[in-house]
Amino acid sequence: MSTDTQARTGVYEVMFLAGQAAAASFGDLVAHINHLIKRANGEVIAMKKWDERRLAFEIDKQKRGVYILAYLSMPTDMVAHLERDVQISDQLMRVLITSADHLTEEEMKANDDRTGLDTEAKLKAEQGDAADSEGSSKARLGAPEQAASMDQDADADVDADLDSDEDED
Repeated sequence: MSTDTQARTGVYEVMFLAGQAAAASFGDLVAHINHLIKRANGEVIAMKKWDERRLAFEIDKQKRGVYILAYLSMPTDMVAHLERDVQISDQLMRVLITSADHLTEEEMKANDDRTGLDTEAKLKAEQGDAADSEGSSKARLGAPEQAASMDQDADADVDADLDSDEDED
């Protein structure tokens, strides 16, 4: 009689919810999700960004969130570990894990957009780098540009009023 028991594996549909702050560094967010999945001995079948939308109610003072949908194969006893790791995580706000037995592997793979996730992560990183370099090169003293241009418009209006007053005299 053998005492070896094999861990049962299941296929799961997992929806991760991240806040706007975590989504700003999208590449780090995806890497963090992959790390949590590996900790749960899971294997990613498919993953994609599902949506970015306003939340029905505030969660941790966040009004908007980014949803990432993943299909995983992992041991059934590790589901609770993944949920606990997400609850501890600073980058993720919520997770919903459901069984995906009703889907075939081809249907799951049809939702795979990991290359799109990588592309979006690179684009957001480039935009962040461009914004950082632009912000540092435009250091100024004094009033903001918009306020300065509004002051110039106001000065022009006053000059026009003075010219019209002089014409009346």
